[in-house]
Amino acid sequence: MDVQGFGDQRRTTPHQLVVREGMYRALENAFIAAGMSWDECHHEDRGDGLVVLAPSQAPKTPFVELFPHAVAAELRAHNATRRAEQQIRLRLALHAGEVVFDEHGVTGAAVNLTFRLLDAPALKETLAESPGVLAVITSGWFFDEVVRNSAVADPATFRQVRVVVKETAAVAWISRPDHPYPAGPADLEVPADAPPKQAESGPAGGAVTMTATSSDSGRVYQAARDQHITEA
Repeated sequence: MDVQGFGDQRRTTPHQLVVREGMYRALENAFIAAGMSWDECHHEDRGDGLVVLAPSQAPKTPFVELFPHAVAAELRAHNATRRAEQQIRLRLALHAGEVVFDEHGVTGAAVNLTFRLLDAPALKETLAESPGVLAVITSGWFFDEVVRNSAVADPATFRQVRVVVKETAAVAWISRPDHPYPAGPADLEVPADAPPKQAESGPAGGAVTMTATSSDSGRVYQAARDQHITEA
């Protein structure tokens, strides 16, 4: 997770300390609200953000059903009593996979992908344009295995994007827990032998439908009608 605009020149060091304290308090309280153990997780500080690794036996559904909403509520409570330079808006990336620990911390392809998702321009744009305080991006695997199989989370409120950051190219899904996208029909999967869908023009200044191909799970997807993400 990463704080939006942490290094903004309007934030002094005392402002940043308040933001960091608020971020940690919000996350710890959100873990409790979601019925998960903060103390059993591995944490690595990133200055303007944080890496949290849950134990492999921890259930994943709370991370989409309860945790994001609890984080958003905590951030709103923090912001309600703080000046603008001390307020927090957060980007959050969710993924699961194999990791390796050494004396310096943790590494692995799953960690790399999560950081690339967090840096996705689409996620930054989503939070910048949202009236809410939290934007969440999940990997294609996490969406397929957790979001789509949740009895609580609504996959139709997620928007599919293509993420190309550094050496990573992947399909991901974005949601806005405290200001959800309107639920609507979405092409969650497109058969591998289906012909590409032609781009459609939208209203002036609007989005254009694009085709997103392949994901780390080997499936081929069609981008949602109101989103397109391309990056050279």
